[in-house]
Amino acid sequence: MIRKSIGLLAGMLVTVAVYAAGAQLRADHPDTYTVRKGDTLWGISARFLSKPWLWPEIWQANPQVQNPHLIYPGDVLNLSFINGPRLGLQPRVRTEGEPVPAIPLSQLRTFLKELTVMDSGAVNDLPYVVGLEEARLRGAVGQNIYVRNLNASPGQRFAIVRPSHVFRGFNEDDRSDDSDKNGIVGHLIDSDVSMVHAPWSENFRNDGHYGRGRDLGVEVAVIGTAEVLRTGDPTTLLLLDSTQEIRKGDRILPIDDKPYDAYYYPHAPKAIAPNARVIAFADALDAVGPNQVVALSIGAKDGVENGQTFSVWQPGETIADDVAGNSWNRGTSPHVTLPEEFIGHVMVFRTFDRVSYGLVMDGIRPVKMGDRLTMPE
Repeated sequence: MIRKSIGLLAGMLVTVAVYAAGAQLRADHPDTYTVRKGDTLWGISARFLSKPWLWPEIWQANPQVQNPHLIYPGDVLNLSFINGPRLGLQPRVRTEGEPVPAIPLSQLRTFLKELTVMDSGAVNDLPYVVGLEEARLRGAVGQNIYVRNLNASPGQRFAIVRPSHVFRGFNEDDRSDDSDKNGIVGHLIDSDVSMVHAPWSENFRNDGHYGRGRDLGVEVAVIGTAEVLRTGDPTTLLLLDSTQEIRKGDRILPIDDKPYDAYYYPHAPKAIAPNARVIAFADALDAVGPNQVVALSIGAKDGVENGQTFSVWQPGETIADDVAGNSWNRGTSPHVTLPEEFIGHVMVFRTFDRVSYGLVMDGIRPVKMGDRLTMPE
């Protein structure tokens, strides 16, 4: 049976005159494009639109489009020139398969399912492992663990988590009252467990430029699951699975059945905090590029939500003006700061109170620590 696929570009049945001020077609777009396995909606939009993050606004202007994510490999995107460029989706026989995602979710599993960021105090208040079967120092799958302050019923399952990283603000002025003399806020986990290896890299400079501000939250990693056997205080749980040995002090969280959004709609934020920055990299030391993950110094309490897209700007270097000064004696030359440079776009895919995870969507230069976020225009 022939079915009409409703997808990202199916609703773009408007002429350039309607949206010329917004998401314009690229001049070098092809006449047709066949959707392939491995494509993403952002990537497809980037082939056709000068501003790929604007595609949801075009979709919203077309009420006949019920779901912009139902576009599948094999669908053919047609670009015709009747009364101006128009976009459409060629109907075809639908076969079984997964629709094309907005972003490459398969590459983000760790950040979507295994990590969450909480306030330090909230982590301290969680139920915790107080002991292990036969007084062992480490717990393994199939053994009992004993948890205090857990209100649960037999058969309930919980996640076991351990601190992995502490995110801190960008500026020295962002220090909280409990900062130490160096401006570093230590995590407040009242247990003797060491932190899990984190994917994040930060550059803690000695001049207070970044990484020395207030505590934005403690990231915790899911390291196992357990099921309640007997209630009480302590509560007895059976360790079902784990990626690491369980220790005294590990915390207990309810299992989140839907830890992340199934769909993402890239869109511009209504406003942005004045000091929004890139504060950490995932699995990188000095810089990152497209399809790599960064941590941002803004979160839900700053109005951030999943799908928001920001422009990334890199501060200009401060150099000596040898023309205005003495080129033979650079120490006497005045200094000038060069203008900041546009780097690319980052889209938020996971949001917490004061921290967000973002995916670098495109870029003309590597993103570096401390780069500034602005509205995508």
